[in-house]
Amino acid sequence: MGNQKICTRCVMDTSDSDIQFDEKGTCNQCRRYEELMRNIVCSDEEKHQKLKSLVNKIKEKGKNKEYDCIIGVSGGVDSTMVAYTVKKLGLRPLAVHVDNGWNSELSVKNIEQTCKVLDIDLYTRVLDWEEFKDLQLSFLKSLFINVEMPTDHAIMAVLFQIADEKKIQYIISGSNLATEGILPNSWVYDIKDWRFIEGIHRKFGKLKLKTFPHYSLIDLFYYLFIKRIKFATILDYIEYNKKDAVKLIEKELGWKYYGGKHYESIYTRFYQGYILPRKFKIDKRRAHLSTLICSGQITREEALEELKKDPYPSKEMMQEDKEYVIKKFGLTGEEFEKIMSQPIKTFKSYPNNSFLFCKLRLPLKIAYKFHLIPPIVYFRYAV
Repeated sequence: MGNQKICTRCVMDTSDSDIQFDEKGTCNQCRRYEELMRNIVCSDEEKHQKLKSLVNKIKEKGKNKEYDCIIGVSGGVDSTMVAYTVKKLGLRPLAVHVDNGWNSELSVKNIEQTCKVLDIDLYTRVLDWEEFKDLQLSFLKSLFINVEMPTDHAIMAVLFQIADEKKIQYIISGSNLATEGILPNSWVYDIKDWRFIEGIHRKFGKLKLKTFPHYSLIDLFYYLFIKRIKFATILDYIEYNKKDAVKLIEKELGWKYYGGKHYESIYTRFYQGYILPRKFKIDKRRAHLSTLICSGQITREEALEELKKDPYPSKEMMQEDKEYVIKKFGLTGEEFEKIMSQPIKTFKSYPNNSFLFCKLRLPLKIAYKFHLIPPIVYFRYAV
């Protein structure tokens, strides 16, 4: 990882296989972020007006219903800030959490504390552990980079299902440009591709997925265009600074920090802090820090100093997590090391709907125009 070429503006490097540099050494991720900002970000007054209009629409659509919107909660900074913001705006959210068996004790406390202080009802969907373990283990054995894809897909499926069941038209997402605007496509794959998820499980899994929440492309069309369920990225309409947000929720909600972006999940922490850098030679902090650089929240020098630190808060925690993950999956140390040493594979190695997603650019453009999907989704998958 030490011989990588690095962007002169942010800290993205050639661990992103699709990265391109201009004559000044600036990468395409920086340029794409600037394009996002030009197309989405507006003046403070325009933000205020758009936020006011959005809140009025949510309240109108939710009139005479128990809840007027759904928020996903993980115990992390972004989702906690969404919960705080929607309550301050006078909305009546239902908080939805998907428990995949990997919650840290601190994340659970953060969720409970946030919902208690803000007086928000919490619905938790607990995934069948044996089924989900079988699916996660299948992804680990697949040697594909995004082993978190089953969790991300399940969360989206549950949000859709609850919104449909309770006839709630708005899902408030924690996605935002200020802290999540940069994420290379070479590091992930489209979480909507159920055919891909199912294909990997069919090859490596042993159990039937009888209860695992999922959705197909037909289901997606139903939710977005028939039921008209909309996503709103409310953090894009406020002045969102990560450091300030952390101070605010610590003070107002008693929220506790857990050590890194998305580290509220033990498996996510192990994936980002151990599997990604050791097997795939990727430090995901580069994307997170580059976003903060481009949004003016930190300097490039500060980001480079942060990257000198180990992704794990401590070596002791890393070892504990490694032993815990191996044991929870029912693997031996030798079996895990064999997986870690095998050559990596891409999404092209398994059945997928990537060709269909290319054809979905026009529908996504229409969905974006009618505010059915967040801007960041449109610009990531349809531009």
